[in-house]
Amino acid sequence: MKRLLIAGTDTDAGKTIITTALRCYYQQFEPPIATGILKLVQTGEVGDEEFYRRFFPEVVVPLRYAAPLAPPIAAQKEGKRVDLSVVEKSFRDLQSRYELLLVEGLGGLGSPVTENLTVADIASQWRLDTILVVPVKLGAIAHTVANVALARQCGVPLKGIVFNCVHPCKPEDIQQWTPRQLIESLTSIPVMGYFPFVTEMQPPLLGMLVREHLDLSIIN
Repeated sequence: MKRLLIAGTDTDAGKTIITTALRCYYQQFEPPIATGILKLVQTGEVGDEEFYRRFFPEVVVPLRYAAPLAPPIAAQKEGKRVDLSVVEKSFRDLQSRYELLLVEGLGGLGSPVTENLTVADIASQWRLDTILVVPVKLGAIAHTVANVALARQCGVPLKGIVFNCVHPCKPEDIQQWTPRQLIESLTSIPVMGYFPFVTEMQPPLLGMLVREHLDLSIIN
């Protein structure tokens, strides 16, 4: 089965939206592709799990901490340590149940999951094909280049880049802040496309937007 990590350059990149849209897209196949969602770790009282469950009841979030902080720090506030074996057990279980497993990271590729491991380290160790979600904004070029460099340093199998309009974007903003040709030249990683700003979170619409705006042949 295929495992795909949806990573980001930072906390507000829109990983959850892209993961949701991909799940909706694969549900529209005939027959649908059995697709699971695993969120590595969630911090904060309300977050990605609650968002996912508006659409999919079977989302798995093996570890949660109340404080909206990096997992090692949030766990420490509760007198705990992040037990990655719990996450890995869920990961192995879901692999056996689904044709495709979407794994959402947290923060950026350099964000700590445990006291010793970042998201990039886990992607490398678990050999997760990875797409990098980058918000369309000023500074996106530098953030993309830095995260791609980290991915290479850690041996992450980075397949493609998705630019996500987390706010309404003018065509000139997209071209000036996230120019495809320049970024592909700087990183040697293909740009899969530009996901538009979404106001209505409807599964049929999200799946259609993936079909219209993202080149998934890059990861298939």
